[in-house]
Amino acid sequence: MLKPGIARLATRGILRSYRKNTIILNEGEPGDSLFVLLQGEVKVYATDENGREITYGMISAGDYFGEMSLDGGPRSASVMTVEPTLCSLLSRQAMQQHLHEEPAFAMELVSQVIRRARSATETARQMALLDVYGRVIHTLESQQGPGATLTPVELNQITHQQIASRVGASREMVSRLLKDLEKGGYVELGIKRITLKKKLPARW
Repeated sequence: MLKPGIARLATRGILRSYRKNTIILNEGEPGDSLFVLLQGEVKVYATDENGREITYGMISAGDYFGEMSLDGGPRSASVMTVEPTLCSLLSRQAMQQHLHEEPAFAMELVSQVIRRARSATETARQMALLDVYGRVIHTLESQQGPGATLTPVELNQITHQQIASRVGASREMVSRLLKDLEKGGYVELGIKRITLKKKLPARW
């Protein structure tokens, strides 16, 4: 369900549908449009010269993306669909018209940019200050909080590769750490499922 402000914004755009695993935006390309996500889910990510991927986050229906390039500058990240997706594509001119007619939305837009800038800063801080294990446990416990003996936390639709992309490590390294944690009784591993059975140790 779209918020009223987002729904009004979406009516100004052109509907575009995308198949699963379609790249909608490419990092570094010039851009002057905004996408309102009506259905589906996308991931925001970047890759280095060796092809290693860093996932910044996921965006679900009811949200929007592409606002960082409304000034006509290069895209700061790539965006790929993770399931069939429907978007409303707004040009820079349509966005300017919306802000002119609904100036209150400007504060929402500024707040969104600030939230995402903070998230990017936190990602950079983790990459600089935490080792791979520290980044893995932060990624797991930031979803729904740490697990406990009487109240385990079950994370669904999550794979070792997705975790590896978020923490900037190889899938093999992440799998090895998770297997060690499973042997220690801290987690239980399933198919696209990880159960946090108790608080994960700060060091491993």
